[in-house]
Amino acid sequence: MSGRIGVCSWSLQPTGPEDLARKVRACGLDWVQLALDPLRTGAWKVDETHHALGQEGVRALSGMMAMAGEDYATLASIRKTGGVRPDATWSANLAAARENAALARDLGLDLVSFHAGFIPEGAEDPARATVFDRIRALVDVFAEAGVRVALETGQESEGCLARALLDLRRPGAGINFDPANMILYGTSDPVEALDLLHEWVRQVHVKDALPSKTRGEWGTEVPAGLGAVEWDSLFAVLKKREVRCDLVIEREAGESRVDDVRRAKELVLRHLAPSG
Repeated sequence: MSGRIGVCSWSLQPTGPEDLARKVRACGLDWVQLALDPLRTGAWKVDETHHALGQEGVRALSGMMAMAGEDYATLASIRKTGGVRPDATWSANLAAARENAALARDLGLDLVSFHAGFIPEGAEDPARATVFDRIRALVDVFAEAGVRVALETGQESEGCLARALLDLRRPGAGINFDPANMILYGTSDPVEALDLLHEWVRQVHVKDALPSKTRGEWGTEVPAGLGAVEWDSLFAVLKKREVRCDLVIEREAGESRVDDVRRAKELVLRHLAPSG
C-alpha cells in the first residue's frame, strides 16, 4: 500500500494554528488531518492557519467535521446524541456541512470525515430511512464542492456498515477506517472488518485500544502498539487488498501526545518497510 502519514490536529490539543504547526513538526510529520470547525466558527482564522502551517512546511491532507451536541461520556449517551440521528441538531449539522464543504474546497482538500452516528441495523427500524436521507444529504453537500466523504467506523458492525454503504448509493461515500473504535465500542474485530470493508476505505486512523471488561461500557484507548489491534494482520490485509490511502495517527487520551504520535509513526514505518 502507499499513502502519506499524518496526525489528527485535535490529537495534539493545539491552542492555535502556530501551536499546531509546531507540534506536527515535533512529531516528525509533514501532514495533518485538520479539524474544520474551529475555522468555520472563526475561532481560527483561515489565512492565519494557512500561513502558520506553511511556515513549518505542514500541509493538510483531509478535514474533519464534528457533529453538534455529541456527548461521549458513555456509550449510552453517544448512542442518543451522536451523528445525524438526533432531530434537535440536524438543521445545525446540515448548515455546518455546507460551510465546511466550502472550507474544504478552498483549502484544496478532497476528503472530509465525520461520525454519521449509529446506523440502524434492521431494515424495519423506523429511523433507518431518516438516517439514510440525512447521510445522503451530507454526501451531496460535500460532493457539490468536489469533496468526498469518509464515515467514521466503530458504532456498528462491519456487516451493517457494508450494507449501509451499498444502500446509500453514493459513490462519494467511503469510510475512515479506525480499528480502535471497533474495540472501544465493542462492535467488531478490526482485521475481519477491514477485509470486508476494504473497497470503501478512503483513510485509516492509526489508533489502538483495549476492550472493556464490562459489556456496554467504553474500552480504553492506549498508545498504538500497546492495545488489542493486531497491527501485523491489519497491515497484511491493507497490502493484500491493495488499499491505497493515507494513514493518520489519532491519539485522544494520555498526557504525552507528541511522544505517543512519534511512537505510532515508527510503528507505521516498520509495517510499511519492505520485507526481507
